[in-house]
Amino acid sequence: MTSPLHSEPDRAGYAAFAHLTVPNAPLYRRVMRTFLAAKERFAVHLRPEDVHAALPPEHRPADLDTVVKALDSLVEWGNLRADPDTSRVTAVEDFYRKRFIYQLTQAGEAAEQALSVYDETLGRRGALQAVALHDIVTQLRALLVIAAEEEPDGAKAHLALSALTSRFEALAENARAFMGSLQRTIDLHGVEVEVFLAYKDRLIQYLERFIQDLITLGGRIALLIGELEEQGRVGLLLRLAAVREAADAAPEEAESAEAHGCARWAGRWAGLSAWFVSADGRESQARLLRARALSAIPQLLAVVRQLNERRAGRSDRSADFRTLARWFAEAPDDEARHRLWRASFGLYPARHLTVDADTLAERAARPVAASTPWAKAEPLRISPQLRRTGSYERRGRARKVEDRSEQRRRLAEIAARQAEEIAAARARLTTNGGTRLSSLGELDPLVFGLFLQLLGDALATWRPGMTTTVATSNDGTMEIRLTSLGDGTTASIRTPGGVFRGPDHTVEITDLTRAERVTTHDALAREVS
Repeated sequence: MTSPLHSEPDRAGYAAFAHLTVPNAPLYRRVMRTFLAAKERFAVHLRPEDVHAALPPEHRPADLDTVVKALDSLVEWGNLRADPDTSRVTAVEDFYRKRFIYQLTQAGEAAEQALSVYDETLGRRGALQAVALHDIVTQLRALLVIAAEEEPDGAKAHLALSALTSRFEALAENARAFMGSLQRTIDLHGVEVEVFLAYKDRLIQYLERFIQDLITLGGRIALLIGELEEQGRVGLLLRLAAVREAADAAPEEAESAEAHGCARWAGRWAGLSAWFVSADGRESQARLLRARALSAIPQLLAVVRQLNERRAGRSDRSADFRTLARWFAEAPDDEARHRLWRASFGLYPARHLTVDADTLAERAARPVAASTPWAKAEPLRISPQLRRTGSYERRGRARKVEDRSEQRRRLAEIAARQAEEIAAARARLTTNGGTRLSSLGELDPLVFGLFLQLLGDALATWRPGMTTTVATSNDGTMEIRLTSLGDGTTASIRTPGGVFRGPDHTVEITDLTRAERVTTHDALAREVS
């Protein structure tokens, strides 16, 4: 009869993960990692003494029997396979001794790989990779060069597509991980307050830099994707990549390998296109990421403001209620608690229509419990005037109305000054017809901020194959018409904070409020005439 240690057990389910929920789980994890490390060195079998020696000294059991028991348990769970060790047998008696060599089973190796991915995912914080955006632009340009050839090279197309999808998948995965960790940072889940305050400035600068790169490079990537999709050029490259992969397929998969490869590459390209290009009323993932990153900056600043208020000693509402609850708990009797309740909330019994000095004096002289029924309570005397007219006017001079004209004047001046600055910024950007971006000259911070908003709105509406787009600002006051030149020139716009560079375009910016004023003025002039 064959020993159960001599063959791999036939078990269903996830028995290979059973070693995670037993008392000696850390030892089992270290033993399995030892086998994975040995496999990387092309060592197939390990003896118990090899495993014992490979364990970290600080976690190594004192005796070899502990390791042997752990190995046998892993064999029972299906993580390892045990084979008789006959290489060192020198006598007949050695055959009757329990000597085995151990190796990983397919289930055990798969379980360890899954645990490695699990540990890596838990420790991943992610990053917004602006460098990946540059690499994607480079690979897309390489694909355009390959597609322009009379007979595109399948090997070059496959390598370029592989590099492109690899960088794109890394960008998307890291962006998801980063935004998740950013939300945990905003909520201060698992984040030390001192650490957060120490790196908040760098985090905000990091977000602003990535948003700028995403605005400029995202539009450029969308243009390159559109050029590749024209006349089905990208379809040819995807088929070439699928054919090259199908050449290495197993014989039983040779017939369907090319079709499956084409479908797989088409799906990857569709994911890349949807990430950067908006279509059919659906916003691209790049635009959603940009909006999420933009909204994260004021949220981070709000968290910093709250933390600074707490550090400065200012208490929030929850702290006030906790303090009030402690006072209620420390009150000596119910009468003191009632006084505290009235002082805190001012919620008096319904039979008291007004509380003044006389009422308080009467209550102090003859206190009435709050649980006293209406029928037993002393009646409240109401003024005949209140009974007759429904209102009660107190005697004496009326309260003096506070004059707030000075505050209103200052607010009006501030609003007028801001309106003048915004109007001046719109007038500075307004172009008389089309002009190049490189001809805009130097812009001050306010004008440059308005320009970036208009440019971002225009690039967000760009679609594959388009050469001209028109967009309107969120407040409906400005309209921008952006037209690509295609001559490869670069525009430079100087600001006090630096130089903004990008592909040159023809731009036409219209102040819609000015156009509306002119139209209204002409209409009035016609009516007068």
